[in-house]
Amino acid sequence: MKIDPTLQRQPDAAAKPFRRRVFYIPGYDPFHPRRYRELFRKEGTEQARISGYSLDLKPKTTKGPYGWHAAATIDGQTAEADVEVLVWSDLVKRSMSNSIPATYLQLVRTAWAYIGSGALFRLMRLRKGPMIAALYPIVFLIAQLLISAVIGWGLGAIAAHHAHWSLGLAVFALTVAAGLRWFRSKDHKVFAYYLMHDYAFSAQSGGANPPELEARMAEFRASIRAAMGEDFDEVLVVGHSSGAHLGISILADMLREGLPANRPALGFLSLGQVVPMVSFLPKAQRLRADLAFLSVRDEITWVDVTAPGDGCAFALCDPVAVTGVALPDQKWPLVVSAAFTQTLSAQRWQELKRRYFRLHFQYLCAFDRPGDYDYFQITAGPQSLGERYRNRAPSRSRITRAVNRHTSTA
Repeated sequence: MKIDPTLQRQPDAAAKPFRRRVFYIPGYDPFHPRRYRELFRKEGTEQARISGYSLDLKPKTTKGPYGWHAAATIDGQTAEADVEVLVWSDLVKRSMSNSIPATYLQLVRTAWAYIGSGALFRLMRLRKGPMIAALYPIVFLIAQLLISAVIGWGLGAIAAHHAHWSLGLAVFALTVAAGLRWFRSKDHKVFAYYLMHDYAFSAQSGGANPPELEARMAEFRASIRAAMGEDFDEVLVVGHSSGAHLGISILADMLREGLPANRPALGFLSLGQVVPMVSFLPKAQRLRADLAFLSVRDEITWVDVTAPGDGCAFALCDPVAVTGVALPDQKWPLVVSAAFTQTLSAQRWQELKRRYFRLHFQYLCAFDRPGDYDYFQITAGPQSLGERYRNRAPSRSRITRAVNRHTSTA
């Protein structure tokens, strides 16, 4: 893979620090962006201690709704990064505000979107983990309904026997409603409703982005484009989980518009991506076209990091190739494994391997046996993404077979 040296401006360590602007695109997450600042602070401090470099956080020095400033010294070289979280959690919260009956209606529509289109059976050929994660909320929600109904039937039968059938029916209905409300109050432990809303959000338009999301993505693109005209050595976009496919479309649109002649290096780091969950749907033509376009561009370095230990991601699946839109001159993404079983100690792996949702965020956390993937060196260190992975071969276990039924990009 050739990286244009004019776009990889490496700093003179004695003259000035390497300057980077980072834009982080969260996945389908309803939480306040301060969560990511605290995660960066806590885990970055731990990674710096393990790896023997310094990393300090300060208030942000650039415009934007939410972010922070990071300063690092690694192997005698200094670097500074202004990190901004591109917030769409308000859209997520709005999509999660459905009533219990509406959520069950979502369940039916989402299941049909994947089964009726044939996407579910194609996705099963890639990785079992994400499909188990997709079926998990369906199974849990149906189980919750059945448990509530069985209890309600029992209590209703007792009421009908001792009084009247109408009382029994009322007791049944009230018991089912109370049971479902109780289960929902405990969802912070099982995440059934959360995951259901997540998959429903992607499937609601058959893979097309809803208008309000497209409008927000346009705002994100404007922020990133503005940074490309400033005095940085690199502009780095990080997309985690669902944020990865948002980043793909945002950057594809930005490159179609054209970039300034004298510009920073442009990097895209996709982490724990679930792109096939959207790109395999029939109306995801926009995303499929963006995948094909971005995969051949010289103006960008795109590194995709996943791990087989992350059951929520399509680990080591080349999102362009498996979607069936790879072109003969495809060069991106470089598919890299975070290899949790190697980069985490045996003890740490034992602690985390059953915590599936926590593992999905491990890419943003410290590794006690780090390899060439170090989130904090990538986002706050003195090397650009292209320079860091210049000679890196793709993972030998990457999956490139095209299994998607829907490949139209029109």
